[in-house]
Amino acid sequence: MELPKTSESPQLLKIRHSMSHVMAMAVQQLFPSARVTIGPWTETGFYYDFDNPDPFTEADLKAIKKGMIKIINKKLPLERVEVSRSEAEERIKAQNEPYKLEILEGLQEPITLYTLGKEWWDLCAGPHVEHTGQLNPKAFELESVAGAYWRGDETKAQLQRIYGTAWESADQLAEHKRRIEEAKRRDHRRIGNDLDLFSIEDEAGAGLVFWHPRGARMRLLIEEFWRQAHFAGGYELLYTPHVADISLWKTSGHLDFYSESMFGPMEVDEREYQLKPMNCPFHVLTYASTLRSYRELPIRWAELGTVYRYERPGVMHGLMRVRGFTQDDAHVFCLPEQISDEILRILDLTEEILSTFDFTNYEINLSTRPEKSIGEDAVWELATKGLVEALERKGWSYKIDEGGGAFYGPKIDLKIEDAIGRMWQCSTIQLDFNLPERFKLEYVAADGSRQRPIMIHRAIFGSLERFFGIMTENYAGDFPFWLAPEQIRLLPVTDEVMSYAEKIQQSLRKAGVRCNIDQSGDRLGKLIRTGEQKKIPVLAVIGAQEAEHSTLSLRSRLQGDLGEVAVDALLQAAKKANEQRDATLDLPMATPIGAS
Repeated sequence: MELPKTSESPQLLKIRHSMSHVMAMAVQQLFPSARVTIGPWTETGFYYDFDNPDPFTEADLKAIKKGMIKIINKKLPLERVEVSRSEAEERIKAQNEPYKLEILEGLQEPITLYTLGKEWWDLCAGPHVEHTGQLNPKAFELESVAGAYWRGDETKAQLQRIYGTAWESADQLAEHKRRIEEAKRRDHRRIGNDLDLFSIEDEAGAGLVFWHPRGARMRLLIEEFWRQAHFAGGYELLYTPHVADISLWKTSGHLDFYSESMFGPMEVDEREYQLKPMNCPFHVLTYASTLRSYRELPIRWAELGTVYRYERPGVMHGLMRVRGFTQDDAHVFCLPEQISDEILRILDLTEEILSTFDFTNYEINLSTRPEKSIGEDAVWELATKGLVEALERKGWSYKIDEGGGAFYGPKIDLKIEDAIGRMWQCSTIQLDFNLPERFKLEYVAADGSRQRPIMIHRAIFGSLERFFGIMTENYAGDFPFWLAPEQIRLLPVTDEVMSYAEKIQQSLRKAGVRCNIDQSGDRLGKLIRTGEQKKIPVLAVIGAQEAEHSTLSLRSRLQGDLGEVAVDALLQAAKKANEQRDATLDLPMATPIGAS
């Protein structure tokens, strides 16, 4: 079932917004001392933040849900009321709702509120359903309680956030629950632990990733593929420092606009150095190291550069949000008339790289000039036109995000769809007029004048860590053959065939195939179960018959039993799968296991 998106379904927006009010009313009926704050809809449901003396429990959620059903069944009207600021203030003070007073301060007249029957109301702009009878009591659920800070500020009051989900039908709710369970099964943190890929060690500090040998092997494969794709795409690679004198970050503007996300400086030899939150200024300095000619442009430089950003403890999540991560950064310095061609090259490279990991469905946004921005109108128009032309030449559909660009240039953002329909922000392409101006970048034009180049920022994965997490969840840990940390596991049935297994392992490893031997001595059934638990793509059973015939009895996670296969055939198939980055082995017809 394809679940509707709130952004595409006005009715679903009304349902969820109304359900949040119903929940808040039920909470205050059951817990009169609870104060309300805000309660918006979300892409999958709604939430409300409460200031309540005691923590909400699972039993409380059940009671609140029952209270909500009673309110729904009463078919109470939701009515919009327009009031003056003074009247709204009087109403709020009469209810002793301090958070509403603070919300009121930020609102402009006319002040609107929505009443729920005659008993409850809240400041709100809507929209809502006409009455609670339009809400389906069998199509909502209260999912969890979490901590939240008022206004998202850690220095302010800690609140309790109740999350819920609401849909138009019970079938949609059931499908949503199925996807939630599927998402839990695919959680990259659990899979990373089960397959021994990575960890985040508290002793070293929050948000810092430790790559274990199996995960490190996979990361190396991804990096090597990325490098070769970039060389083929006309890029050269850079390596830049992890720190720089703080003056660099003053020139780049990061200290003015990004300091809250930067770690503090360190003093060395009476100079202050700063961990880099971005790679861009280093690439700019490399460009500025010599005077460039228009004949050299475009210049394409790429780097797998590790950056460090301060993330609040409450927002870090596995590999998805960390404090140290490696961006697959690239910067293109080009002439204004080269923009369209360069963007198209980037789009082609993006498609090549993402499709290799089986991401083929994209959602694309083109963000245009915001109200607060720098640069001349003519340059913005030329840059935006270049992005549009490239997207249209590529044949990709896209949405316009009016005014959503960065202050320094328009941009393209690309989300990828995973195996269970979730969208993930990954790739971004941004045009920049700011850094070339700040660093006075120049090239010698054809007429001998000095001109500013256009700078294009570009990342395809976004970060290796986050992409690895997304990829792990997309595959649910069942990685394609070419990418698996352990591709083939040999399962010797007896000690007598161990020397044969070691000979096979040596041949496979020499051919670049990642192969291990299970030397536990367990029975065959347990050997197979253990290999399946570790999601090994191919298990190779070795008994006396296989040793005698110089064969292996193969079992594939994705293809099932492959039968008895000659060692040389397996070797060639594995080499071919690695070279072509295939998910499975292409083997000649084999005799099924157990057949005569």
